[in-house]
Amino acid sequence: MSRSRRRTWVRTMFGAVLTGIMLFPVYWMLNVSLTRDQDMRKSPPDLLPLHGTLVGYRAVLDEQLPYLGTSLVIGLGTVVLTVAVSAPAGYALAELRPRGGGVIHFVLLAAQMIPGIIMAMGFYAVYLQLGLLRSVPGLIVADSTLAVPFGVLVFTAFMSGIPGELLQAARVDGARALRTFWSVVLPVSRNAVVTVSLFAFLWSWSDFVFASTLAGGGAHEPITLGIYRYIGNNNQQWNAIMATAVVASLPAAVILVLAQRYVAAGVTAGAVKD
Repeated sequence: MSRSRRRTWVRTMFGAVLTGIMLFPVYWMLNVSLTRDQDMRKSPPDLLPLHGTLVGYRAVLDEQLPYLGTSLVIGLGTVVLTVAVSAPAGYALAELRPRGGGVIHFVLLAAQMIPGIIMAMGFYAVYLQLGLLRSVPGLIVADSTLAVPFGVLVFTAFMSGIPGELLQAARVDGARALRTFWSVVLPVSRNAVVTVSLFAFLWSWSDFVFASTLAGGGAHEPITLGIYRYIGNNNQQWNAIMATAVVASLPAAVILVLAQRYVAAGVTAGAVKD
């Protein structure tokens, strides 16, 4: 075996081992979700659920569906609001190239570095006055603040690469700015739209800080609070707890797998200039 092939083999094995280590918690979560209560305290524990049970998943269907539905509504609402705000803003920065654009980009980057708990306290004070505490719309707006700066940066980078001839042709055909944006720019920017939508959904789906601060105790709570309360109420039923975690992970995992090629193209857009 040549030296280059040995290096490739070693790197492949090293990458496989690291991937296995990183994915082991996911496997163990699935394993425990299928393990019976009486087998939970075995020493050593079973590496495979030899006597599997679906009791935990039945508990999820009985008790966690309202939380999952609320998270789905919040996630989709966050996606719509994020794209509706960040796409026109990114197009304006890419097309108009205003003075101080570098400062705007710096502010957007700085906004992503603000700790979530600080923003949550600010939202709490504002929502207390507006009556938006423990409401789904309030949580959608709060979650969007995490995704909009990222969305503006991605859209700006992507739309800066749209050929000027394409926009000029639309203007020659009589399309105004809004029509050009809606009929030409957005369809061409599909990869960026998918990328921003995916990250906005994932951030809102996994949010706990805003949920616990702004929606805790309300009639509609997301799945992160559902898991948190489930652990507190059922700290002995680990198969049900892990089953809830598995079900909560499925939407994000499926969406990420389906959209990965669009995400790769959207994130790298604008990174290489001709």
